[in-house]
Amino acid sequence: MAGEDLVELKFRLYDGTDIGPSKYAPATTVATLKESILAQWPSEKENGPKTINDMKLINAGKVLENSKTLAESRVPVGELPGGVITMHVVVRPPSSDKASGKQKQPSDSPKSNKCSCTIL
Repeated sequence: MAGEDLVELKFRLYDGTDIGPSKYAPATTVATLKESILAQWPSEKENGPKTINDMKLINAGKVLENSKTLAESRVPVGELPGGVITMHVVVRPPSSDKASGKQKQPSDSPKSNKCSCTIL
């Protein structure tokens, strides 16, 4: 059956809450997953992503590329019968540099680390 090839995924947000689980075909691109996450993002959460480029999906310690499919990203399709794969969502914090219309050059200032992810 075609339904047996679907991959069941849930997406863990920075505060430990989840979106999903939902089932996806192995041919689904990472960009499509991000669009789905963006559409389901809880409105009450602060610092949510504005576009798919504001978030990264991490599976098994690897950042997934937008242009690749689940199968190409080596997501274990069918290896976990009845299991749900959890992917972590990392959101890029909003940048105040965009508001002024001027972007910082990496050599102009010391690098600051503004990570908003939580390891559970």
